[in-house]
Amino acid sequence: MSPFATLATAITHEDIQKAATRGQGPHDTPVITLSTESRAKGYHSICLPLTTAKWRERWKNMCIMPSIGGGGNEEVIAAEKEAEAWRKSPSFLLDEVTITRLDETDIVVAIASEWLQLDSTDDWVRHDSGIALRQEVAYASYLNIHTIILPPPRNRSHVASYGRIVNECLKSTPYMHISVRLPIYDPAVFQTKESPTPTPTTPSASSSNFVIPTPSPSISLRSSKAPEGELNATWEMWDVIRTVCDYNVRLTLTLDLTPPLPANAGTEPVQHLFLPASAFIANVKGYPVLPKGTQDFIRKSMIHHPTFILSGTSSGLHTMGGESAYSQYVKHLEKSSPVVQAAKTEGTVEHFAQGYQDYLQNPLQPLMDNLQSITYQTFEQDPVKYHNYEEAIYRALVDWPDRGRIVICVAGAGRGPLVARSLRAIQRSTREAFVYAVEKNPNAYVTLQGRKTREWGSSVELIFGDMRRIEVPEPVDVLVSELLGSFGDNELSPECLDGAVRFLKPDGISIPASYTAHLAPLSSSKLYNAAKDSKELKGVETPYVVMFQNVKILSGDGGGSGRRCGPKIQECWEFEHPRKDVTVDEKGLPLTNSHNVRSAKLCFHIPHAGVMHGLAGYFEAVLYGDVGLSIHPNRKDAVSRDMLSWFPLFFPFRDPLYLPGNSELQVSIWRLTNDRQVWYEWYAESFLPVASVSLPVEQCDDMSGSDGSFFSSASTHVALPSPIVDAIDAFPCMELRTEPRRASMESVKGSSGVVKIGQTSLHNPGGRSSWIGL
Repeated sequence: MSPFATLATAITHEDIQKAATRGQGPHDTPVITLSTESRAKGYHSICLPLTTAKWRERWKNMCIMPSIGGGGNEEVIAAEKEAEAWRKSPSFLLDEVTITRLDETDIVVAIASEWLQLDSTDDWVRHDSGIALRQEVAYASYLNIHTIILPPPRNRSHVASYGRIVNECLKSTPYMHISVRLPIYDPAVFQTKESPTPTPTTPSASSSNFVIPTPSPSISLRSSKAPEGELNATWEMWDVIRTVCDYNVRLTLTLDLTPPLPANAGTEPVQHLFLPASAFIANVKGYPVLPKGTQDFIRKSMIHHPTFILSGTSSGLHTMGGESAYSQYVKHLEKSSPVVQAAKTEGTVEHFAQGYQDYLQNPLQPLMDNLQSITYQTFEQDPVKYHNYEEAIYRALVDWPDRGRIVICVAGAGRGPLVARSLRAIQRSTREAFVYAVEKNPNAYVTLQGRKTREWGSSVELIFGDMRRIEVPEPVDVLVSELLGSFGDNELSPECLDGAVRFLKPDGISIPASYTAHLAPLSSSKLYNAAKDSKELKGVETPYVVMFQNVKILSGDGGGSGRRCGPKIQECWEFEHPRKDVTVDEKGLPLTNSHNVRSAKLCFHIPHAGVMHGLAGYFEAVLYGDVGLSIHPNRKDAVSRDMLSWFPLFFPFRDPLYLPGNSELQVSIWRLTNDRQVWYEWYAESFLPVASVSLPVEQCDDMSGSDGSFFSSASTHVALPSPIVDAIDAFPCMELRTEPRRASMESVKGSSGVVKIGQTSLHNPGGRSSWIGL
């Protein structure tokens, strides 16, 4: 199934015992036998428990206080001594592990003990579970096992402890990948409650009645939809764990697809997908298939190149197809995945961008640097862009009044693709026209001379030099340029064209005529990790060109307090060419660059809880008339489908900003300049809607979720009024009123404002980390 997905099979203790009874060769073990058989069935790896039931029994006897029976206190004292000896030097006995040899681990993904309670409410159970996990991870590392899957967090109140222990394991085993198995539902809903325990006074003072939680068999996991609160609570636990682990790149997710599907999984580092046979349903012929929602999710998940862990496939749960039917079905979903099909189709952005997904690239410095020929060649592979440019030039020529010869100037000709397209447009229009080609790159200018000699002849005149410094022999009717960047103006198209529009006649045409920059808040732990990888401030204060893949746009369309928020992706500013309102000198050049300064303050509605790691930047351009270019996600297919030349721009944030459901985000961004450079600065604040009335005290206790987390509640429609009165931001469009308290939630009506709950730092002030040189 490479390169998009691989298959693994889940091995149980029963499978190992059955393999042992079948007998092996003189050098084989049950695990080696199972590995060989799994490879023969088409599996790339096997997932098996690292430990046996004997390890669980010994740990329980040591760490959970036994009842005082016939042995009295002597038995308790002996258990405490054994536990203390183990805590001092944790180790396994031979019959407590399933693997002992290096040659057994070639294709093994280890599964840590399911009964470990890293987030138990009991302090010492939590403490001893952490020691046990570190012991298991160390043993897996000793055997050169590269990945270990941990049991899911079960207790939101202590999930930070879970994350702290995982972080210790990551620090102590620098090459081990740790994957957290995450059910889609809130695990607390399906767990047996721990029995009440007395306050522990010694390391072994836990109650003998302590129950290690296991999934309740009476609860069905096949429900069609989980409540949004449960989905948010589960994602929230994962967010706490990865935050405590400082977004470690070796920490990944194993999603359990048994229950309903997640809302936020698309942006997370999903490495494994656990797919039990019970998740399949039988079709009319009896073969196993997946529900439509799960099919769609798996097709989309191919973007992560996951490993599918199939379990229970030999249990005979479905009457037709046998064990191989499950893996064949997953392979079918891979082949029919739009992600896979697009990547294999030549001419698509996905095919062109193979290897560039979520890879941070510094934007070009077109005025400071001379591009290499291979860079020009890459951009020239984009047929859509040049087709649209040719169409725009053609329409401009057709519309131009019949006043004799038309003069076209290509400003920034590069290796000549726009010159060639201009000549084709002239031929199509049957108009008399002449082309000037201006280029400052001395190396590209050699290529232009060769093309003039071989292809263009006297129909083109080449001019070497910076368009802001040179003169052209005569006034120009149509000015053509391709100076746009991923954010429209981030490669200094406004500044470059300031020096070129002086060539135009008073009624001359610029192609492009205008372009706009657009922003949206995004979540992507992968991009955040890549930006902070340099360990320097510059890494998180530099806008990057990125082909987005593991990215989720957090904003929704409209909404917010008083429905004051804008669309999901919002326009920042616009540049038009030629501009008539700029003060220029005797050469037609602007006296300063202040007219190219821009700023924007945008308000986004965040319908679902998420963590913002940065901003996504896009652009749209009007070339001429209704011909344009666009990388705006909602309009790119209608304007310039499969255009390859531009990936979006990513503005990272130094620290992630948590945004609860139904919150608002205000983003401020500036385009600033001096006489040497242009740079961007950006900043964000988060708000929650707040009622203009006070709530009765007796009603305030019900505002949190069942696990004590306010933001995990199924919906966060209104926040409690802040005791800090001046923190309430009352917007002009909302008239706030103070009303008497009432004994009912019906009093929460009428006017509302917002209360600030978070903010980022100002990024890149004064262009200290990133700028584009003039």
